[in-house]
Amino acid sequence: MPWAAARNEACPHNIYPNNSKYRIYMASEISTRAEISPNAKIGENCKIYPFVYIEGDVEIGDNCVIYPFVSILNGTRMGADNKVHQCSVIGAIPQDFDFCGEHSETLIGKGNTIRENVVINRATHAGGQTVIGNDNFLMEGAHISHDTKVGNGCVFGYGTKIAGDCEIGNGVIFSSSVIENARTRVGERAMIQAGTTFSKDVPPYVIAGGKPIAYGGVSSTLLRSYGIAEKTLNHIANAYRLLFHGQNSVFDSIIQIEQQVPDSPEIRNIIEFLKQTQQGIMTKM
Repeated sequence: MPWAAARNEACPHNIYPNNSKYRIYMASEISTRAEISPNAKIGENCKIYPFVYIEGDVEIGDNCVIYPFVSILNGTRMGADNKVHQCSVIGAIPQDFDFCGEHSETLIGKGNTIRENVVINRATHAGGQTVIGNDNFLMEGAHISHDTKVGNGCVFGYGTKIAGDCEIGNGVIFSSSVIENARTRVGERAMIQAGTTFSKDVPPYVIAGGKPIAYGGVSSTLLRSYGIAEKTLNHIANAYRLLFHGQNSVFDSIIQIEQQVPDSPEIRNIIEFLKQTQQGIMTKM
């Protein structure tokens, strides 16, 4: 990827008049009122608005748009085609009492939309990473904490807060004001309803919500949009009937699913997710 060092001084490739508010550097349009370290690496065809703050150990890919009052801090590695809206902070120092100033990273994929007042913390310890995948949409006020890993195509509703060391699969939808507590996981294409707080894992393909959190069925509408067949949807529903409607442990439920539900990639994904739980599965003791 071609990188261009961002500079506030006059640029030899400037195609704007001397009194312009923007300068071109390696085909990127950067406001003269943005504060950008000369060590930062900015890709081509980016637009950076006034009052943006970018520290030196930052890499930003091609075709990104950074709106006013955004801060992008050390350790951030951002791919192409991202949009970061006003007053968001990327690579913020982790809010973790174990943090002692070590170098860590925030990795942002490509094609993400990060709306106003979003905070994404970098990892706590050296070598650690907070990861946001591709094509995610983070609505106003969302917060992704240190060392959390987010897949692709997720939606984080207004004011949703994700604590540290969480894992979120592809295509997960969080409604507004959801709180996911530390070290929990959400399986792919699950839907979390508004105002839900949870401290155990939410398995793939389910609708979950309420206080306390409860199983609300299979996210059938979402799965149909991904082309999942009706027969597979019925098998997923049967697997979760064994898990949530019986009195068995998670371990015994896994055995029942393996023995009674026809095999498919989705069923194997459910079984593997259940086997890997550390915090336990929602609603199960």
